[in-house]
Order: sequence, then C-alpha cells, then structure tokens
Amino acid sequence: MARHKGIYLRGSKYWIRYAGLDGKVIRESSHSEKFREAEDLLIKRKRSVKEGKQPETKKIANHTFNELVTEYLKWVERQRGYKQKENIINQLKAVFGNLPLRRFTTMLIEQFQTERLQKGNKKVKIGEKEIYLPNKPATINRLLATLKHMFTKAVDWYMVEEETLKRVRKVKLFRENNRRLRYLSKEECQNLTNACDTHLKPIVITALNTGMRKGEILNLQWSNVDLKHGFILLDNSKNGDRRELPINKTLEATFLDRNLIRRIDVPYVFYDTSTGKPYKDIKRSFKTACRRSGIQDFHFHDLRHTFASHLVMSGVDLTTVKELLGHRTLTMTLRYAHLAPAHKVKAVQILDSRINEVHKKCTISAVNN
Repeated sequence: MARHKGIYLRGSKYWIRYAGLDGKVIRESSHSEKFREAEDLLIKRKRSVKEGKQPETKKIANHTFNELVTEYLKWVERQRGYKQKENIINQLKAVFGNLPLRRFTTMLIEQFQTERLQKGNKKVKIGEKEIYLPNKPATINRLLATLKHMFTKAVDWYMVEEETLKRVRKVKLFRENNRRLRYLSKEECQNLTNACDTHLKPIVITALNTGMRKGEILNLQWSNVDLKHGFILLDNSKNGDRRELPINKTLEATFLDRNLIRRIDVPYVFYDTSTGKPYKDIKRSFKTACRRSGIQDFHFHDLRHTFASHLVMSGVDLTTVKELLGHRTLTMTLRYAHLAPAHKVKAVQILDSRINEVHKKCTISAVNN
C-alpha cells in the first residue's frame, strides 16, 4: 500500500502519478525500490507543473510485437524452462507479429482466446480432410500468462505505455479442469513396459519408478545419477528446487542394463544413438506402445500420476509423495488423497476404540454401584 497519494508499487519499483499542464494523468517509474526517492521525484514533477513547465518524460516509440519478442527472448534465456517458453513466445509471434504494441486491446486478446478455443494451431489429417484441433483452456492460459508478462516487461523497458498493459491485464484466464487422474494398474504397467521399443523402455521404467516429468527424464545426465549412493539429483526441476529421488532395484537394474549404451562423449542418459543428442520427444513411440498394450486415453504425464497413485495406495504419506513429486505446496498432492482410504479407516477406528473404552468404563462403574 502506498503511503502517499500519487505513489504506488508495481512489482518491486515505486511509480508516481500526477497531472500535467494539459490535465492528463502522467504515470512514471521512479526506477527505485525506495519510497523516499519516489516521493522526491513526485515533489519535483509537481513543482515543475506549478511553475508552468511540462515535466520531461521519456518518449516511447511505436514498437511492434516482434520488437518486444526480440528483447523478451534475451531476457527469457536466463530463466528455467527456456525452450518451453520460447515455443509459447513463437506461437504468439506467429499471431501478432508486426502489430504495434499500442494496438493491443482487451477485445483483441479475448478474440484470440476464442479462436484458440475453437480452432488451435495444431493441424491433423482425418481421412482426406485436414482440421485444426482446438486448444485446451490450460494451453490458452499459458499463452495469455506469457503475453501478460511480456507487456509487463514492455512497460519496464519503455516500449509501451501502462495504459496498454491495463487493457491486456483485463483479459481473464479460462477456468481449468485439473481433475484428470488417469493411472495404470500393476498389470497395465507391466504390459506397457513390455510393449515399448528398446529406446523407450528405460524411459518409461524411469518415469514409473521416479515420477519425474518428461522433460526432466529426457534431459537427465549421468552426472545427476549417483548409483553408488542410490539417488538421482535434480537441480533444474520445474520449480527450481533441488530434488533427491531414491533409485530402487528395478531402476538400478535399468541403468546398469547393457542395452542402455553409455558413451563418453554423450552426457545424457537417454539419447538418439544416431545424433548423440537427447530425444526431443517420444510421443509417437509412446503412442505406439499404448496401442500395442491395449491402453487407451493415456499420456506420458500420466506415468507420473501412476507413480504417485501407487505410492499413496501403498500407504506412503502425502507429505513424502509431495517431496518426491517436487510439488511446491500440498494442494497439488491432495488430488491423490482419495486413494488412501486406509488412513481414514484407521482414524475412525482410533476414535471408536477411545469412545468404546470410555463407554465400557462407565458401564462397569454403573454395574459395580
């Protein structure tokens, strides 16, 4: 909360707001995290207006979205998950391209949302026809969240006025359905593993026994695998936290298998033997393995759900599952809570025995009297 009218926080920096000679409201960054410096700047600007001088503020050129993309990609290079973010940014670039930043309106972006919901950017062939598959709300939300942050940085970099940012921020995210919880039975796990091609099998086994995300597995390096102490050490997880995942006997045997060729010149555990580079994706081979094993409506990420679900059904507490999955909070892990009815049964039994114990004592006391 600002302690002075005309001074407010945006991010970590203080901004000032005052009226110019023409009466129009001017918003300006103090470029400081200190309230006192923002206050001094506001007093200086108001004094200039009172003296009949229009404060000199930095004039913003009419930048295009492509120019913002160029600068934003430089900034994103320092962030985690650069490749994934680059893909999202390029999708936005393909749509908005040379559009001036000042032309962005709430209606324009909402129309973009609607179009993506009805017709996405992925083309598939069905028979003789080619159609576009609609994007899911979660996919559109990732695009919108990135777009909003790009405009936040654009204001910081003096590429567009804050009024445009306000229009962009008015667009609301879609409500997502994150309740999907598809997991395999023990038999299905075995059937799927047996149906995998040679290169895919150790990847699926790793997913089933660690709960790692696909990106974490495909980018896994031998330097992260400590077979001596039996741990996989992840420093570049999605949340940026360090994770230690125990290696069980099944996974250890997989890492030591002769079919998993380890090369001195390749740091990755799983890689394309023809290029020496990690697999970009294994969607096609995974889909084939699911078809061979008769498993339907199943995605690679569901292997992570399978890992967590079987842990919970085996009696592992949710806090431990949270740590293994690398969730920041327990909220995400609670989706597996219904798979642990034994905990509820045990709790009720404890209460039952306590109540019965009190009841028995009261009965015995009454009889003796």
